[in-house]
Amino acid sequence: MRVSHLGICVSDLERSLAFYRDALGFAVESELAVEGEPSETLLRLSPVRLRAVYLVRDGLRIELLHYAAPGCVGDGSPRAMNALGLTHLSLRVDEIDASVARLAAHGARVLRDTRIENASLRAKAVFVTDPDGTLIELVETKPRDTRP
Repeated sequence: MRVSHLGICVSDLERSLAFYRDALGFAVESELAVEGEPSETLLRLSPVRLRAVYLVRDGLRIELLHYAAPGCVGDGSPRAMNALGLTHLSLRVDEIDASVARLAAHGARVLRDTRIENASLRAKAVFVTDPDGTLIELVETKPRDTRP
């Protein structure tokens, strides 16, 4: 077995594509459009009219899924971190403040109340969301000074 991809359901494919490509640096790999069977059986949805875009960055492949039919469900609120299932995407960044500003300019919601600094680990972290509320953790770490 090997990992294929992680799927993210989105309400507006073009908006999410711009966010993941332009703000997060993912590269478009391929696109797929499916309708009806056998996708309805696989996805346990009916009717199915789906467009998917596969993106890659740092060896991670994600699939943005947009359902023209039957549409998407949910209100776009960030999921609780203790909700069963996948909770978030985590990215290492060189400079957290610049990354937050860039992502906010591309439609990210910054969850400022999650911002932390851990001096002993020389790390900073904060959560943002994509345009549909998917949690994205940004982590900045500085190398430890190993000089005598």
